[in-house]
Amino acid sequence: MERSEIFDKVKEVLVDALAVDEDEVTPEATLIGDLGAESIDILDISFQLEKAFGFKIAQGELFPEGVAQDPQYVQDGKVTANGLALLRERLPHFDFSAIESDPSVANIRQIFTVDALVNFCEQKLQAA
Repeated sequence: MERSEIFDKVKEVLVDALAVDEDEVTPEATLIGDLGAESIDILDISFQLEKAFGFKIAQGELFPEGVAQDPQYVQDGKVTANGLALLRERLPHFDFSAIESDPSVANIRQIFTVDALVNFCEQKLQAA
């Protein structure tokens, strides 16, 4: 499947799950900040991606769980070196440049982009 086809399916899922306009779903749009996704929406997006692409997404595979609450990974509102290493390991489909330049926990929201979802789906399809 071509990357543009993957993007189109991801866009369709996001438009449906988040009730946003198609033109809002750009590669650089963030799911939380730009498209208004909440934690319940993330579950719906995961389910819809599974249906659209025919693969299974394990719990915590698409979005990390419990990292922000662990003092080994986050201290004083900043992602630690261990936290960044864990995120890179668990989420190879994300771009961590926003966190590298400013490790504030608030910047974690910036890595959840439409392009990251496309990367994730592309990697899952290649692995299948």
